[in-house]
Amino acid sequence: MAEWPINDTVSKVFPLYSRANVGEIFPDPISPLNASAGFQHNLEPGWRDAFVACKVWNHDLYDATVEKNILPAFGSYLYINMSLMRLFGVRVPGMSPEAVDLQYFGDMPGIPSYDSEKRDFDENPEFEATAGAWLADEVIGATGLPEYDADRRDVERIRADRPDMSTLTDMQLRERITSFDYILRPLFKRHIEASLKSGVGLGAIAQFAAAVGRPELALTLVGGIGDVDSTGPSKRMWSLSRAAQQPAVGAEFDRGVADLYERLGASTDPTVAAFRSDLDAFLGDWDFRGPAEWEIRAVTWGVKPELALATIDRMRGVGDDEAPETKGVARAAEREAAATAIRELVAGDPEASAQFEAVLAAAALWLRGRERARTTAAMVIHEIRLPARELGRRGAESGALDSLEQIYMLFADELDTYLADPSAFTELLREREKSYLELFDVKPPFVVSGDVPPLETWELRTGGAVEALTTGDSLVGVSGCTGTVRGIARVLTTPDDPSALEPGEILIAPITDPSWTPLFVAASAVIVDVGAPFSHAAIVSREIGIPCIVSATDATKRIPNGALIEVDGTTGVVTVLENQPVAQ
Repeated sequence: MAEWPINDTVSKVFPLYSRANVGEIFPDPISPLNASAGFQHNLEPGWRDAFVACKVWNHDLYDATVEKNILPAFGSYLYINMSLMRLFGVRVPGMSPEAVDLQYFGDMPGIPSYDSEKRDFDENPEFEATAGAWLADEVIGATGLPEYDADRRDVERIRADRPDMSTLTDMQLRERITSFDYILRPLFKRHIEASLKSGVGLGAIAQFAAAVGRPELALTLVGGIGDVDSTGPSKRMWSLSRAAQQPAVGAEFDRGVADLYERLGASTDPTVAAFRSDLDAFLGDWDFRGPAEWEIRAVTWGVKPELALATIDRMRGVGDDEAPETKGVARAAEREAAATAIRELVAGDPEASAQFEAVLAAAALWLRGRERARTTAAMVIHEIRLPARELGRRGAESGALDSLEQIYMLFADELDTYLADPSAFTELLREREKSYLELFDVKPPFVVSGDVPPLETWELRTGGAVEALTTGDSLVGVSGCTGTVRGIARVLTTPDDPSALEPGEILIAPITDPSWTPLFVAASAVIVDVGAPFSHAAIVSREIGIPCIVSATDATKRIPNGALIEVDGTTGVVTVLENQPVAQ
């Protein structure tokens, strides 16, 4: 059994860690069962494999004195090892530690410089050569995603063959919870490989655009690429939102989202029945999607359809000209115009022209690959979630658990003992859940360098007031997607209840994972407290075609909710035009 709360050992060799990037998908503490049987259990070895596959080092580089080199948990909050990410930047030609910081972690305060932690063995000509070959052959030279497509087919078969959880014995449920290591580790390996490759591609595009005197085109060149899995739900929800405008269906939505799913199923109206059928098909494909979906304790759209219906309800009021497909076509046209401008500048240099086309294609390919692998892995996480929920339901029904959610407070190596005598765990899991929920109110340090501050010294989320912006004040972040727009600021801290976001408003969020994506359709721009040009919010904004600013520190606290603001996605500047709530 692991220590609770989970506190992994800090490496003295690679001592720098950050919440950036991982905070998007794990804004809250990881549950014990997910850490020991799901996400952390499989992503750590998969990430190790990915670095080795990129030929930047061998397995013997890792610090053998710690169990989690890359993805430890401190106070049960996950962190990414920045030291190893920076070392990747050192050894890949054309990259740098500074480029890695900006692309993956954003422009955040309090991050020690690379020089302050540089090791004697960081520069290694042998691995720089093998990494160069990897870059040429497997990044720039790649032409397709056959392994990623094969992974998707394998996982779709797993989902199609999913048994009815209620028919399984307790032991069969327990065995299913821990049965997916064989596929999750390689899935996470390919996800990280694609993430590293797309980061290299994004960096190469930025370097090329700067070299020809057009640095402002860099982000435009990686937008509107199409076939990005994360935008799939938005397009399907958009179609459902158009169908929800039919009088009979709209009348059910007008009665409120609570119990809407059941009411749709009980209706005898043929248009409502057709809508419910289409909705069920959508939920069948995207049942794994939801807030913090890589946490098996999370409630997803399949578990609670009202989450998806609430977003569809918001979309009903959005005009047809805001359709994701329409915006995607416009963004693709901007991308092609930017590419044409670069081509004209290098037309007299055949070598530069060929290099540009190769880099442009690789950047698009690996951004698709990253989102494809990410989505496929989330599908498998859902296959762990479902048997755990059923086992928890039975525990709650028997009285051994106060609620089904307490099952997630078990570590994997406790499952067999729990099944032998569930009531023996009642008090332990009750106390563990109490401390787990208390962790939600602490704010983990953004950066850990060398030593983890004691948990009792961590700032509370409810404290730490910051000064709000007033009329004329600006906040500077990092450009995630270009464009300028003015609109009403709408601060949301969770995608669970999108009812406050009106069409055309500017979404201000602390972080965004894939479950936020459909809200982007209703928004005219997105501003995120943390993130980088390579983060989820930026990638999706570039596909949907709305301005985006990331690494806008404390934007959710500093930008007044309801204020009129201007977002300049090109410069990364947010300006308050009127700081009093604007009448709706």
